[in-house]
Amino acid sequence: MDYLLLRLYGPMASWGEIAVGETRHTASYPGKSAIIGLLAATLGIKRSDAEKQLQMQQGYAIAVEVYSQGMLLRDYHTAQVPDSVGNFTYRTRRDELVLGKARLGTILSSREYRSDALALAAVRALSGAPYNLQTIKEHLERPIFHLYLGRKSCPLAAPMNPQIIEDKNNYYEAFKAYEHKPMMPTDKAYEGNLSDRDTYWLIQDDDRHYYWEGEGSDFSDTLDLSRMQTRIRHDQPLSRKRWQFSPRQEHYFYCQGGE
Repeated sequence: MDYLLLRLYGPMASWGEIAVGETRHTASYPGKSAIIGLLAATLGIKRSDAEKQLQMQQGYAIAVEVYSQGMLLRDYHTAQVPDSVGNFTYRTRRDELVLGKARLGTILSSREYRSDALALAAVRALSGAPYNLQTIKEHLERPIFHLYLGRKSCPLAAPMNPQIIEDKNNYYEAFKAYEHKPMMPTDKAYEGNLSDRDTYWLIQDDDRHYYWEGEGSDFSDTLDLSRMQTRIRHDQPLSRKRWQFSPRQEHYFYCQGGE
């Protein structure tokens, strides 16, 4: 089986959780919604194109290997916007401030980010996938839309280094076959692993956190998965336009010491 692996790193990332009230939490790793959204952006699929967004969501299975969860960063955020009245649409920020001046109000919120987090995402094409992995890989190298890590204020800070890993039995074998490229300049050999300099600046240990959907055998047929946990995440996209998500079952496995 073939897998497409890509690296996700930036000084800040925000992997949205359920937003209630004034607090916007972030997960410690990218979920399916974030990864599928990123792939759709590389291919030039607009958020308003519900049909193609649904095909993307149903056409691929996702797994994540977390190298570094990064540091939690909280931002006290203020935004001044007019309230919504009728069918009137403010087309620019200037329209909001000038035409909607009498209706301006301030929204206060607390937003969370992960600082210096590093993860690998693995993508497996399912039956009926709208694009093959090679096509997605080519677009990851030359994306059509701008890519970011959860929010527009969180750009990528290193090449995604996409690789197609062929003829592997499961996600774990694909992750282990990935060849890392240094993010920071180094004159030392790294032999396909994280370079010493990257590891130092990321304050990264040897522990690994894995998340995937499907069965346990989709992840590994050699590891003892008796410690596997099954969770529910609300990150299955229903409508990108209305920002609606449904629950999805996901598995979690922790490997100590880079097992």
